[in-house]
This record gives sequence, C-alpha cells and structure tokens, in this order.
Amino acid sequence: MRPRRDSSSSSSDKRNKPISISSGDSKPEPSSSQKALRRSIYRQAILVFMAGQSRKWMILVATIWIQAFTGTNFDFSSYSSVLKSVLGISQVQLNYLATASDLGKVFGWSSGLALMYFPLWVVLFMAAFMGFIGYGFQWLVIRQIIALPYFVMFLLCLLAGCSICWFNTVCFVLCIRNFPANQPLAISLTVSFNGVSAALYNLAADAIDSSSTSLFLILNAVIPLLTSVAALIPILRQPSLDPLPPDGVRRDSVIFLFLNILAVLTGIYLLLFGSSSFDTATARVFLGGAIFLLIFPLCIPGIVYARDWFGRAIHSNIRFEGSGFILVDVDDLELHKELLSREPSIHANGSLSHLLLTNGSSASSLSFRNKSAEYTGCCGTIVGKDQLVMLGEEHSTRLLVRRLDFWLYYIAYFCGGTIGLVYSNNLGQIAQSIGQSSTTLVTLYSSFSFFGRLLSAVPDYIRAKFYFARTGWLTIALLPTPIAFILLAASSSTMALHVGTALIGLSSGFIFAAAVSITSELFGPNSVGVNHNILITNIPLGSLIYGFLAAIVYDANASTGLNILTTDMVVCMGRNCYFSTFVWWACISVLGLASSVLLFLRTRHAYDHFEHNRTTQLY
Repeated sequence: MRPRRDSSSSSSDKRNKPISISSGDSKPEPSSSQKALRRSIYRQAILVFMAGQSRKWMILVATIWIQAFTGTNFDFSSYSSVLKSVLGISQVQLNYLATASDLGKVFGWSSGLALMYFPLWVVLFMAAFMGFIGYGFQWLVIRQIIALPYFVMFLLCLLAGCSICWFNTVCFVLCIRNFPANQPLAISLTVSFNGVSAALYNLAADAIDSSSTSLFLILNAVIPLLTSVAALIPILRQPSLDPLPPDGVRRDSVIFLFLNILAVLTGIYLLLFGSSSFDTATARVFLGGAIFLLIFPLCIPGIVYARDWFGRAIHSNIRFEGSGFILVDVDDLELHKELLSREPSIHANGSLSHLLLTNGSSASSLSFRNKSAEYTGCCGTIVGKDQLVMLGEEHSTRLLVRRLDFWLYYIAYFCGGTIGLVYSNNLGQIAQSIGQSSTTLVTLYSSFSFFGRLLSAVPDYIRAKFYFARTGWLTIALLPTPIAFILLAASSSTMALHVGTALIGLSSGFIFAAAVSITSELFGPNSVGVNHNILITNIPLGSLIYGFLAAIVYDANASTGLNILTTDMVVCMGRNCYFSTFVWWACISVLGLASSVLLFLRTRHAYDHFEHNRTTQLY
C-alpha cells in the first residue's frame, strides 16, 4: 500500500523530483531506498520483539527452577528419623512437626499481602530467607551444634512451610504477568516441577555425601536461596506486556507442548536415576544431567521460532483449549451466564427452546435440569437438592460454606490428596519399620506426584476429541489411593510398597494440580484466591488428624511388639507398625472416593451444559 502511494505522489508532483535527487539520495529510485529502510526498521522491530519474547521464556525457565528446588516438604521423610532421634521425641511429637510444615499453607495469604507493599523480587528473597532460617537452624540442631526447645523447632518448621507458599505465590504471579494469553499452560507446567524436588535433592545429597541424612536440611536452606539469586536477573528484566498476535499465541502453545514433552523426559530421568543411591562420582554425573534438563528449556523457544513449519504441520491438528489449572475461560463464562440468566424469565413463556435454537443450540440441552429425576431415594435427594446450575458463578465465603457441593469437594480433597501427603510425611518411619531405604520411596513418591501433576493437563489437550467433566476426572484420580492402601495392608513385599507409593503419588499429584481448576469452575474464577485458600485448610487439618492416628498406632506397636530403644526414643520394627494405619487410611480414602462420585453426579449436567453452549456459540 505505501509504495503505491509514493509512486502516485511522485507522478503528480514532478516539479519536486530534482529536489529529491539533489537531497543526497545516491540511488536512482527513491522507492528502493525507502523499501530498504522499511526492511531495516522491520528487522529492528523483530529483534526488539524477539528480545522481549526471549526474556519472557527466560522468566518461565526461572520459574521452573524455583518450583523444582522449593518443594522442600517432600524430603521431610529423608531426615525425619534422624530428627526424631536427636530430639528424643515420640512419633506423635514428630507428627506435630510435620503438621507445622503443612500449617504454613494456612498463612499463604500473607504473601499476597506482602506483594501489595514490596516488589516481586523482594518477596522472592523474603521467602528464600524464611526457608534459610527455618531449615538452617534445624540443621544446626540435628548436627548438635546448638540445642533448641521443642516449641522453637515447631516454629522453625512452620516458618519453613510458609516459605514454600510464598515461593508458589511468586511463581503464579510471574506466570500471570508474562503469559496473559497462555497463563493456564504456564502455571500448570511450572507447578508440576514442584514434585521433582525430592529426587533432585537426593541426587545432590549423594553427589556430596551419601552417608549424611542431615545434609538434606542444609540443602533445603541453601539451594532455594541460590536459585532465587539465579532467577533475579530474568525477573528484573521482565519484558513489556504487549498483546500477542493470534499467530504468536499459537506459537506459544507449540512451545508449551514441547516443554511438556521435555518435562515428561525430565521426570522419567529423575525416576530412573534419582530413586537409588550411587557413589559420589556417579551421582555427580547424574546430577549434571538433571541440571542440563532444567536448563535446556531455554533452547526450546528458539528452536520453535526458527522452525515455524512445525506449527503448520502438526499444531493445526491439535486444539489447545487451556490447561489443567484453569479450564474456565472468562468470555465463555460470560456467554454461558447470559444464556442461563434468560432462562428463568423466558422458560415461563415456553420460548426458551426457541431462544436457544436461534442461537444455534439444541433444545435437548435443557434436559440437564430434569436429569436428577433419574435418581430415586436417598441418592436422588442428595444429587438433586440445590444442584449446581452453571459453572463460574461467583460464591462469597458465606455462600460457599452453605453449599453442599463445596463440602463434598472438601471431603474428597481431605480424604484423597491430603491423605497422600500425610503418607509421604511418614515414608521415613514406614521404610525404617520394614528395613527399607527411605530414599527410594521418597523419590518414587515425588516423581509420580510430578507425573500426576502433568497428567492433570491431559483432559484439556484431548478436550476436542473427548470431553469429560472435571469432577469426573477427579473421581478417576482418587481411585488409585484406596487400591494402594489395600495393597499395602495386604502385602509387606518390597514390590507392593513401591507400587503403592507410586499410585498414591500419582493420585495426590493430579489432585494438587487440578484443584484450583475445579475451584474456579464450581465457585467462580474471580473468587478462586479466597475460596481455594479455604479449601486447602484441610491440608494442615488432615496432617494433624491422619498423622496423629498413624503415630498412636506406631507408638502402641513399638511398646508391645518388636522395637529398638535408642536413648529416649523407641523405634517400631515390623509390619504391624503401620498395618492398622493402612487399613484406616484405605477406609477413609473410600469415603473420599464416594464423596467425589456424588460431586460428579451433582455437577456433570452443569459441565455438559456449559460445554454444549461453548461449542455451539463460539465455534
């Protein structure tokens, strides 16, 4: 367009032609120089754009590093037995320390308050120093350099647990700020790496001194601080928040696909080489390979930008509808709410069917209100009473605690993901009681928790081919937990222990990653911050109750059965130490599974109706 305008102006004003020649233009055709200038400006603009994009991906990789090295609560079992021995405490008292670490989640809201008054990098280092102090002083105690009372140790565990929540908040904010069009993909990918921390710390400990279990505490204190220093430069050089063009959003989706594939390879690598103890030289080689896999994502965006043909050849066959973190799109919800808000006023006149048909919808979608009639008796009453009408409706705190769907969801999480987390906290004593190494079990749980988190995004990648309500996927994710506990109670073999640990890690990892999605879908995306913090109060509560139950059974069997007396501490040995606990946990997880089934039955029609409206109105 612009060269055509230049040629027309030159033909109409020929008297200006000598002036243009004498102005110093050495080329015979001014349009050629203008084109060259435009090309130069375009190249500079592309370079500026690419520089901004590269900084954006550097921030994502820095976020992956932060998540990968700040899941320090996963390796509690690696040093819990030594901590118990040094302090001379009972299993019940040790459980209180594990609960204190989980109790830090209750104070996770304080990180959001800090972000209102301090820059992001300051909050990052505040989290790092909280962990440095919390774990550092515990290391001094476990090395018997200093002596601290039990109550102070409880506060140190609480401070260390709070630092993890602050790190998570920083990572969420970085993903939201730098990936406004693909923030669900960014959050679901980065939060998955929190599950590989135990495997990474196991490799790091073996690379330094495989005989020292107290080494985990000093690594927990120092490595997150060093990671924060490494992530500081990308965070301070955040790119401008210019909106991406449609092809840019699609290209980012391809990059995220590559990054997810690389994440799976990283998880498999750590599962193979991080679950066993090696000599120092071998462990250093494997640790170097893990660090390389964490740095390699920096190369992926450049590869995708250089080879854009991949997007045309493969990406066109894949529909990216979001991630496993937040499924509900704001525009979709507004359309969904608009349609349903007209239903009460129009349905009385019998014209609702006509309204939906004129909008391209089928009248058959209205049957979701009457499908609760399929259930009779007590089940029909529970499923049909105060049934959820639509997804994304905002719930205040008062409305939230009065809704049956929330309490079914709360029980499902409380008896599913939380019980898996408590199991991981007890892995040290479980392994010790049957003469196994806790390192292998901790890494196994951590790695499969990582795979579970990655799997939480699969329903959205296959959404175009196969759609299923998110609460239905929650029910499927809860299935392995009771199966695992029944297997653990039925057999004391090493294979049963490894398989059960893997199943529990896979299940709990999926639930942890998908929880915010479900909360935003059922109770409103704008209220998800408050509502999800209310939901996760079940974690410290479950940590206290389930851990207390396990500790009572453990101490009871230690006093009556085979045991080892070490100073003031009694160590329980044998299968009976946790047999009753596994039976109780299996029954409790069945209750969580039943609660998730009821939640699915109560919400599936709202999910189906939402998906029907979304596909017919937007596509």
